[in-house]
Amino acid sequence: MQPDTDQQAGPARWGRVPGDAAAAIFAAFTDYNLEFGSITRRAERRFREREWKLGARDAVERIELYDRRVEKCLAGLVGRMGRAVAEQEAWNATRAAFADLIADCPDREFYKTFFNSITRKVFDTVGVNDSVEFVALDLEPTIDTGSAPTREYATAAGLAAVLPGVLADLPWSDLVADQAAAARMVAGEITAFTAARGLRGAVDGIEVLEPVFYRGSRAFLVGRLRAADWFLPLVIALRHDETGVAVDSVMMSEYEVRPLFGFSRSYFHVDLPAVGAGLRFLRTLMPGKPTDELYTVLGRAKQGKTERYRSLFRHLGQSSDLFSHAEGARGMVMIVFTLASLDIVFKVIRDRFAFPKTTTREEVMDRYRFVFRHDRVGRLVDAQEFRRLRFPRQRFAPAVLEELLSEAALSCRIEGDDLIIEHCYLERRMKPLDVFLREADAAAARRAIRDYGQAMRDLALSNVFPGDLLLKNFGVSRHGRVIFYDYDELCLVTDCRFRDLPEARHAEDELRAEPWFYIGPNDVFPAQWLDFLGLRGALREEFLRHHAELLTADWWRRLKALHEAERHLEVVPYQARRAAASS
Repeated sequence: MQPDTDQQAGPARWGRVPGDAAAAIFAAFTDYNLEFGSITRRAERRFREREWKLGARDAVERIELYDRRVEKCLAGLVGRMGRAVAEQEAWNATRAAFADLIADCPDREFYKTFFNSITRKVFDTVGVNDSVEFVALDLEPTIDTGSAPTREYATAAGLAAVLPGVLADLPWSDLVADQAAAARMVAGEITAFTAARGLRGAVDGIEVLEPVFYRGSRAFLVGRLRAADWFLPLVIALRHDETGVAVDSVMMSEYEVRPLFGFSRSYFHVDLPAVGAGLRFLRTLMPGKPTDELYTVLGRAKQGKTERYRSLFRHLGQSSDLFSHAEGARGMVMIVFTLASLDIVFKVIRDRFAFPKTTTREEVMDRYRFVFRHDRVGRLVDAQEFRRLRFPRQRFAPAVLEELLSEAALSCRIEGDDLIIEHCYLERRMKPLDVFLREADAAAARRAIRDYGQAMRDLALSNVFPGDLLLKNFGVSRHGRVIFYDYDELCLVTDCRFRDLPEARHAEDELRAEPWFYIGPNDVFPAQWLDFLGLRGALREEFLRHHAELLTADWWRRLKALHEAERHLEVVPYQARRAAASS
């Protein structure tokens, strides 16, 4: 029965409604978390059974789970709360009841983010509504979740003696083809690495997280090495092929480990009982890694988004520089702006696209959704979608503000002293490849062009064709990795028709401004790319030396056939080290 709202005032007027609603939201998030964990735990079986395609489906299912659970919960609340569902006072009381329910829960910030996801849909919140939402300090990552579950191994008897035990504790150790040889390889890699670094003293112990990290067709044992005066990350990558499970690489530097957890990688499947505790362990291996990126790569994309929002507005409160246009060429589809003091960019879809773009706003958004669900193989930047953001208008340079209001009026408007952005994407900022090549020394430019070609190969292996291969659509990360970030023409390799250029029938054909042959909407002519890209001199020679086959339609047709035959193709996110195993 609904309370008599004519006779009561304040929170009491809603009777049991807030408590019941809080309990329903608590139950909904608990169910979500249980299902998230259930999907995550399938990864162990997928690795054991080499069920790579099922693993890819699991990844998509887990990504889509959050929004489905929010919608289901909201539908139930509408019936449960009656007209109170639209009353902020009722939600204020519901928030208080919810806070009591989660007081002793690990990862409480996850529950709060879920609660906020509900209220933002109910009220179409612009910016933050602090009367019904959990706000900044409420969403701080919890620090009282205890320690991450780890196993420790004393190494007094030597690495060679203890490492067989480390491998034997893996959940599928029976599949390791030769545990003794694998242990010798790892010991050899550790010894060689510490010697090359000039690290004195023997390794005193090895500490590894109990849960195994899974992604794609690889498993990762994540831990650290300890000595009296130093410690190092330790990540052991394992592959499973027709010969069994084998060690594929051993990584012991932050430089090697950080890219595994990078913003261009797909999410790990790792069964952490308390994510906050696992995150703190990972921060000891990568001290400078942003918290939002760690949450995201651990599969908690919504919490990563929440943390990025928190860090953004905390930064705005501590800085005074203005939003300005991002470095690089003006986008035909997006308006891109940034703060010089913050390494992220904001991308707002234009109302109208310049010629020759023929795509639509909805198609652009569809492609961003595709990237969110697809294996990014270290070559597609993770773009987080935000809605209804509120910024002080005085924080925008006049040119940026004018462009947003005149060319993105569907997304941007002024409300008092604020700029409201109804829809945008946030990405990590990178140096545009064309700008990088102009500014870099010759050696760095050659490396970037080689990696540009490798990025094309890696994307193709994941059945992604960038569409627009212009250098300005790729960025260079701080680690020198080339990453694609312009998705408006992105498509599947299997949707393309790769063609050789027809020979001219007459001499005048080659002089025509327009092609003399028919070109279908999905036709691609790789032989034209090099001239189209404008590579000259040493950079042109460098590309041809390493990637000439990418300019042939035959290479792409053969790869397309492999995808159509559903062959498993993979991009390994590290440099494989097997020399020690063969020596």
